[in-house]
Amino acid sequence: MLSVFLCSRYQANPKEPHLTVIKRIIKYLKGITNVGLWYPKGTSLNLIGFSDSDFAGCKLDRKSISGICHLLGSSLVSWNCKKQACVALSIAKAEYIAVRSCYAQSLWMKQ
Repeated sequence: MLSVFLCSRYQANPKEPHLTVIKRIIKYLKGITNVGLWYPKGTSLNLIGFSDSDFAGCKLDRKSISGICHLLGSSLVSWNCKKQACVALSIAKAEYIAVRSCYAQSLWMKQ
């Protein structure tokens, strides 16, 4: 997913290396079509969310990058990686923005 995120920044003006990487991503996705979610009998289906941020991770505009994922039981059901909308002035602020995004996604999934 991170590879798709990084390639999407150049979708308005892609160069040959970007297209080569996109072809590799598509080839990878074609090879894993038989992968699915597995819920063993008797496991609890608790929704658990995790978040993290990379403070000032984008070298172009110094915005932080948030990453979140959600597990239903022991299976990954949702993940997201995106650049934050504002420039965080501290690591704590960047983490707070990531947690807020994770919480909003959790509320949406529970509804």
